[in-house]
Amino acid sequence: MPTKTSAGLLLYRFREELEVFLVHPGGPFWAKKDAGAWSIPKGELGEGEDPLQAAIREFTEETGFTVSGDFHPLRPLRQAGGKVVHAWAVEGDCDPAELRSNLFSMPWPPRSGRMQEFPEVDRAAWFGIAEAKERILAGQAGFLEELVEIRR
Repeated sequence: MPTKTSAGLLLYRFREELEVFLVHPGGPFWAKKDAGAWSIPKGELGEGEDPLQAAIREFTEETGFTVSGDFHPLRPLRQAGGKVVHAWAVEGDCDPAELRSNLFSMPWPPRSGRMQEFPEVDRAAWFGIAEAKERILAGQAGFLEELVEIRR
């Protein structure tokens, strides 16, 4: 079975400190999870899709924001489930209150036979690096560490 591959963007800005933009996954499974549940906006690559273009597309689909600038490739990371995530750091800004995510459907409640739609991302926020390390999925923490190194 081929390895699943995702691509995403680590948006960052400088305020009083280096801050990163993270998203919280939507849907009932993640509703009550916070620490260790946040992520960079990312998604699976389409067949033959360029990873950077997929990262830009996924960022827009999950947040409603467009981003441009100098994309700095980060080392790919393998998450606990085996998925490989490619990421690029890019400086930018956006207002999390303006978040507009795409939707996904799933049977809910379980075994009810009813399909419900949920936002792929239910919230977003800017975090300083220390707090971001507490919030982000463990398999993506390396992206934060690498960003700190390249922005010194």
